[in-house]
Amino acid sequence: MSALLVTGRDGREDSTGPGIRLAPVDAVTYRAFLGSARGVALGAGFLQCPSWAAVKEGWRSLLLGWGPDPAAGPAGLTGVALVLLRQFPGTRRCFAYLPEGPVVDWSDPEPDAWLEPLLEHLRGAGAFAVRIGPSPAYRTWRGGALKAGTGPGRRLADVLDCEVDPLGTAVAERLRARGWRRCGGADDGDAQPRHVFRVPLAGRSPEELWDGLNQEWRRNVRRARKEGVEVVVGSAAELPDFFRLLEVTERRDGFRLGRSLAYYQRQYAALNAEEPGRMKLCLARHRGEILAAHTMVAVGRRVWYQTGASADHRREVRPSNALQWRMLMDAHASGAQVYDMRGVPSTLDPSDRSYGLLRWKLGTGGHVVETLGEWERPLGGATNHALYRAFQAYLARR
Repeated sequence: MSALLVTGRDGREDSTGPGIRLAPVDAVTYRAFLGSARGVALGAGFLQCPSWAAVKEGWRSLLLGWGPDPAAGPAGLTGVALVLLRQFPGTRRCFAYLPEGPVVDWSDPEPDAWLEPLLEHLRGAGAFAVRIGPSPAYRTWRGGALKAGTGPGRRLADVLDCEVDPLGTAVAERLRARGWRRCGGADDGDAQPRHVFRVPLAGRSPEELWDGLNQEWRRNVRRARKEGVEVVVGSAAELPDFFRLLEVTERRDGFRLGRSLAYYQRQYAALNAEEPGRMKLCLARHRGEILAAHTMVAVGRRVWYQTGASADHRREVRPSNALQWRMLMDAHASGAQVYDMRGVPSTLDPSDRSYGLLRWKLGTGGHVVETLGEWERPLGGATNHALYRAFQAYLARR
């Protein structure tokens, strides 16, 4: 795979011999590849679907594909990438971002075959730096080890009882050797969560998933049933109710996502236009009132619990537990192999306010995964390096 062809913005192919090619692809071809057996095996996340470009205001986008013959359609592809481009104020240059991408075979021992043409293409598109989000895991902690490791000032990295993924380690080494830098420190600097919580579904029956819940979760789900909590799938019409509850949740739990109702409306419309049912709004009602609302996204063999919101009152009827159990069962029934509950904090200190989120998710019987996080690289040249430093300073001031 060392030989490659790079297709420029004008459609011209620069050949160094027969082999892999990089070229722009249309959304139909891109989606068809993601739905193919090869694409599904690569495990693309929803942030690499073409529809995500319509969600992100202030960015323009590129759809790229690698393979022996990208012009032949999905059968001619081996990988794809959604690239978001953000213009640096006052210049014609842009920052290139591949959220949780590209969608490629990260086990390839020769990543230059696709990384180098990607960088060259983005340089031609006016990018001064590139950020990527490799998909392999780095470390995994089981719930039992984390519960035993809690204490004042403790963090995930303090728990040595974990599984280290050899592929993740190899990918990190390959990226460092090629001048890529991991963003931020151990716990921050990424736009997407570095530590995520996942519940494995493959090969497990509903009864086994129920048994995997801890006693508190099982008790709370039963309590919700007894109290008459009803779980239903909503529609775009209930997004304002979801957003109202999200504002309540942010005030109660002391965080701020910084997203508007329009953002969620745009996301719901874009993802479901791409594939009906890709994004669902799940609601927990009690006595006719919506007490909890969670968003759920499905791509390939994975389902994500993206954002959750709940009311301050009648929490004793446990609407969020009932909602999550229904979403978990729906994910299992759809054939998903993983239910991804997205980000968790790295703290294991019970006195830390954010630890409550991790404790709540641990009750589902899943585990914490540290991904490789996001990696950046300025493109060659003094001007690009200067723009990269200036862009970092600009982001820090925002």
